[in-house]
Order: sequence, then C-alpha cells, then structure tokens
Amino acid sequence: MSQSDKDGVSALSSWPKDGNVAGESELAAADMDLFGLAQMVAHNAGGMVSIEDPHSHVLAYSASDQTADQLRVLSILGREGPRDYLTVLRKWGVFDRLRNTDEVIDVPAHEELNIKRRLVVGIRHPADATARAPRVLGAIWLQQGDQPFKSDAAEILRGASAIAGRLISRSLDAPSTEALLIQRLFGAGGAAVEIDAVVTALNLPQTGPAAVVAFALTATEQSTATEPAALGSILRLRASSFRGDSVTTVLGDRVYVLLPGYRSAHAVTAWTRQLVEQLEAKRSLALRAAIACPVADLGAVGAARAEVDRVLDSTVATYPKGRVTTLSESRTAVLLGEVLDLVGSRAALHDPRLRALFDYDRKHSASLRDSVETYLREHGDVRNAAAALQVHPNTLRYRIRRVEDILGMDLGDHADRLLLEIQLALQRRPHSRPPGPPA
Repeated sequence: MSQSDKDGVSALSSWPKDGNVAGESELAAADMDLFGLAQMVAHNAGGMVSIEDPHSHVLAYSASDQTADQLRVLSILGREGPRDYLTVLRKWGVFDRLRNTDEVIDVPAHEELNIKRRLVVGIRHPADATARAPRVLGAIWLQQGDQPFKSDAAEILRGASAIAGRLISRSLDAPSTEALLIQRLFGAGGAAVEIDAVVTALNLPQTGPAAVVAFALTATEQSTATEPAALGSILRLRASSFRGDSVTTVLGDRVYVLLPGYRSAHAVTAWTRQLVEQLEAKRSLALRAAIACPVADLGAVGAARAEVDRVLDSTVATYPKGRVTTLSESRTAVLLGEVLDLVGSRAALHDPRLRALFDYDRKHSASLRDSVETYLREHGDVRNAAAALQVHPNTLRYRIRRVEDILGMDLGDHADRLLLEIQLALQRRPHSRPPGPPA
C-alpha cells in the first residue's frame, strides 16, 4: 500500500462513530460492499459519490439530493457517463492521470454541460502496489453539492480507494459459483455437496461409473513458469477433447479431472499415459498421474480424490518409473507409505540401534548399511547380493555378521529382518529424522 493509501485509511479510521459512520474495524469487515463504502465517503467527505469500473460503468453510488448534476443523474440511470463528458475528460487528460497516479485529481466544473466540480481517485489492485503498470480497477468520483468539500476529502478518497481495491479484487479473484461447485464435488472445504445441484448445474450423469485422474508436476517443474493454474487450463482443454462432459479443477498444486460415464478403464489409462507423454515431449512438462476407476457415482468423487492423492504422495520417490499409475497398481506403495508415515511420526517407534550402525560406517569408512540393504533386498540370498555389490560371498557373510553384532539382531529371524527393513526404509525417506542415540 502506498503512503497516500495509508494516510487515507488513517483518515477513514478517524471518522466519528455517531451511528451513521463505521470505524476502521467495520470497514475491514467481510460484509462491507461498494454501496456502503460510497455512502460513508459521501457522508464524511461532503458531496455525492459514484464508484465506476475502468470503462466508466457505475458499480455503486451514494444517495443523491437536489444538487445532483446531469452527469450524475445520467450516469446512474444509464449505468455509464454521457459520451460528451467522457470525451471532455479524455481531452483534459483525466483518464491518463488516473492510470498514472495515485493522487486525487481535481476536475473543474463544466458550465456548458451543466456539470459540477468533482474530485476523483483511481482504484488499483492491491497486489500491484509496486508494479510499474498496476491494474486499474476503476475510480471513485465525488461530486460537489451546495457545500464545499470537507477539508480532508482528498485523504478520505485515498483511503476509500485502497478499500475499494480490496473489495473489487476480492470479487474478481473469487472463483465463480460453478467453480466452487466443482471444487466441492472434489471434496474441497470438507463440506458435503448437493449432488442434485451438481447434476443440474454441470449437466452430468448422476449414476454410472466415473473416473478421477489427478495430475502433479514433478519437483523440477514446480516453478512460476508452469503454475498449477496454467497446467489446469491445458489439461481442461485436453480432457474436454477426450470427453466433452469432463470436469476439471485445480486444488493446491494439483489438477483433478473427472471423466463421468467412461466406458473403458483401459481407455482412460491409455489416454492418461498418452497425455503425460505428449506434454513431456511437446511442452517439456514432467507430470505424474494417478487414476481412480471405477468411481461408483458423483457422491464418491471426493473420496476418490483422497485416494489418488494418497497414490501421488506415496509414489513421488519412484519417478520417472510408474509416472502413471492406478489405485490397484500402487496399493502396496500407498499402504507401505502410510505405515512409514505412522512410524516416522512417533519417535518411540524409531529404533535407536541404527545409530550405532551408521556411526560405525562413518568412523571406519565402511559400507555395512549398503551391504545389509542389498542383502535384505535380495531376500537373504548371499550369492545374488554379493554379485550386486561386486564382492566375494564370504566378504558379504562377514559384513552381515558384523551388522548383527552391532545391532544385536539375528537376521535369520524373520521378525528382526522385517523390523530392520522398515527402519531402513524410514531412513531412506526425504527429511527423515536420524535415529536416536544407542540404548
């Protein structure tokens, strides 16, 4: 916010609370609208207010009295200013100044057109405060009546401009009713969705199998050059080409597609794989995708979205292998990932004995951890594990005995092997905590 905005907000906050005027806290309330703002500015700055968009269309206005000039009457009745006066304002350079300055502009009366003096200030998007070319959202006009403007009218207008910018931008940035309905269909917000309303609004089949596909950019693609919104636009076009009744939404950093009434799970998987490959080849977008099908009906879409999220969360480490997967194909990875999540979240389930193994490797420049992980991956087959490590089988046998001594485990016992595999898998996860000190 510019200094002039801050000064204006300060002026607004100093208005007397006489029952007709709100203080700063009320102005900041979520239910404040442009009409209320116009009335407050008129009361405290003196005169009559209209709030207009960049095309001089009236968005809101305060109450008028007998001193309202022809411009104000015609603007409110026609929802836009008369062309003759707009031409005069352009000739005077008023619109250029509104685009290029935050200051309040004093527009003189025009007797030939029967138009009185005005003060006007531009409205800008609050996110563009430091931009070279901020977005102009409109202007606030204050017409003088029988009495002169109050001494702090300019400060009041500057503060009102900042507030109007927030109100208008909030409206522009808010998703449409249809977009909100789609997001709720996918389970956003946690509120139950009225399926009948979705069916009517989106013209979707209420029953019959559907498919939900989730897409996520890989970590290397998470950049401002490829934002989720831009990816959502691309996928919305591709999905609509595949099925005209498809529904697409962006939630967080992922894009979700609903394919209602699909006829073949194989066709959905083939389309998803082809799409991921094409976007990588033609647009250099590295994507992962997870598919849930069949989804029984629209009421189960939110649960299906939660399932595909579980898949993407659990298979991130396997990229680029398995970049497109289904729930059935990744069930093991999903459940194992959640087991590791549970173990990782509870320090009491971390085996402190692993610290001794890691310390041994570090002090002796050894590779006992790699050796035992390969041994476990080969299901205890010494010859295969030794071949993978490119060491003699007897060397590996010695290392395994050394691991057993350090850990106090018997790797011939299936329970010890299972526990060690879980603990080592936990340590391989990103951002894993190191094991505690030896007991």
